[in-house]
Amino acid sequence: MNMDFKQIVVIGAGLIGGSFAMSLKACGFKGKIVGIDRREENLHIAKEKGIIDEYSTFPSKGVNGSDLILLSTPAGQFLKIIEEIAPVIKRWAIVTDVGSVKGTLVRRLEELMPAGVSFVGGHPIAGKELSGIETASAHLFKGKMCVITPTQKTDRNALKKVMSLWQSLGSNIVTMSPEEHDRIFGAVSHLPHVVAYALVNTVIGLDKNILPYSGQGFRDITRIALSPPDLWGDVCRYNAENILSFIDSFELAISLIKDKIKNSQWEALEEEFKKAQTARSNLGTD
Repeated sequence: MNMDFKQIVVIGAGLIGGSFAMSLKACGFKGKIVGIDRREENLHIAKEKGIIDEYSTFPSKGVNGSDLILLSTPAGQFLKIIEEIAPVIKRWAIVTDVGSVKGTLVRRLEELMPAGVSFVGGHPIAGKELSGIETASAHLFKGKMCVITPTQKTDRNALKKVMSLWQSLGSNIVTMSPEEHDRIFGAVSHLPHVVAYALVNTVIGLDKNILPYSGQGFRDITRIALSPPDLWGDVCRYNAENILSFIDSFELAISLIKDKIKNSQWEALEEEFKKAQTARSNLGTD
């Protein structure tokens, strides 16, 4: 375990933040872990389970003396949190995050860093559709990808420390620019969440009494519609340009299928399905 950090503060005691703290403990981290959350019941549960050592509901109080600050709230809260805690972040500390969106948000966070404080963007690809400290796991990140998004402003020493920390938790590190991150995950993560929410709303719009008849297929394809709406609202806000472009592409794909059904082009329709089946099979099964 990287021992450069003596005190780590986790802001947001939910699934990812809780799992991060649990993973630190499981990997032998001997320093202090401070939890910060607006919901004191989450912090109490985390303290009782030994996930964190101390807690506070006030970010500016909890970050005092911390070497690493992890932002694990919905991304829409990041800027406000940094504005609040900036005056008390100690010099040479590192701020990182686990947000699902980077792009312009990373650039704005970098601008808010006090002198001597470094920001390193991070995104572990290891979430679940459920949230809350009760769903946290010490093994959530093992064998999973963690995307690190350095920029030209990123301090190289801070970057190495954050990468080493995630590797200690069992993650496989991939680096890319914030913009490339949002383009890739806008397609493979953000768009699917939008589609899942829209699909559920489509069905209940037809007849809310239909849902109880849904089988495993509907449950599988809409599982991520259980994800926190505030989190994904923030993602859409900060990656709107990419998501809108991908929605346009999705609408074209749906229109193509619709036209083939409308015109009884069954063989051509089957070819569309086969193309998707082949591409999906390359991902393997869970």
